[in-house]
Amino acid sequence: MTAIPANTRPLDGPPPRLAAPPGATDCHMHLYLPGFAAQPGGPGIVELATVEDYRRVQARLGLERVVVTQSNAYQLDNGALLEALGQLGTETARGVAAVAPGTAETTLRDWHAKGVRGARIMNLPGGAVTHADMPAVERLVRPLGWHLMVQFNGQHLDDYLDGLQRLEGDYIIDHIGKFMPPVPANDRRVDAILRLLDRGNAWFKLCGGYETSTIGGPRYEDVGAIAWRVVAHAPERVIWGSNWPHVGVPRERYPDDAEQLDVLLGWAGPETRRRILVDNPAALYGF
Repeated sequence: MTAIPANTRPLDGPPPRLAAPPGATDCHMHLYLPGFAAQPGGPGIVELATVEDYRRVQARLGLERVVVTQSNAYQLDNGALLEALGQLGTETARGVAAVAPGTAETTLRDWHAKGVRGARIMNLPGGAVTHADMPAVERLVRPLGWHLMVQFNGQHLDDYLDGLQRLEGDYIIDHIGKFMPPVPANDRRVDAILRLLDRGNAWFKLCGGYETSTIGGPRYEDVGAIAWRVVAHAPERVIWGSNWPHVGVPRERYPDDAEQLDVLLGWAGPETRRRILVDNPAALYGF
């Protein structure tokens, strides 16, 4: 197996303007560890992103807790995720795994003891488990109190809406709905997302606006309009993630990590920011 090069991404820099409150949580990031290879069906791994690398980013942003999300590169091999959780420790870390239908209950319980609290449903290219298997996966993970983390192109929400409405357990609408390209905040599909949140089992993640924004940073006004409307409507259902190490964009479009936290200054007031960064993740992930 060819060794994967070490990280060359910037890990340090000026701190964000937002002073993160105690217990602030990064609810979406990925790790790429030595000794774990990309699996068939997923994208390749260009360079590593280790726990040590992320600790520097975490310190820069003033964050205390983290949720490691299974990378598409690893497909159904959760080995790197479980190793990362072992290094991070369950007091301050949780994980979201790729769960195949038919995964043994004993396996899921072992993962739960190691900090896994969610299953990833990825409806974009490279996803290991898609909407088609979502009902079966929900039946597996609900007894453990896990949620589903669901990502899709919000432009195609109509294709997924019925399945989401049928879910009985908690689930996250990922990446600000990942509208590619962004739609106006009063779009009927944003209306539909608000109705899903009103049902009481959906959450909404502010994460990766740089991937879909056509305006760009530092404020991402087009994506930000959607985020602002959702936050104003259901602040008790919103969480935030850094999306580090930003593997979905080329290096010339690599975002500044402090900027990704500072978007909250324009999208939420101080008390709501605390809910987004601390209280809501604590409720969802059991911190």
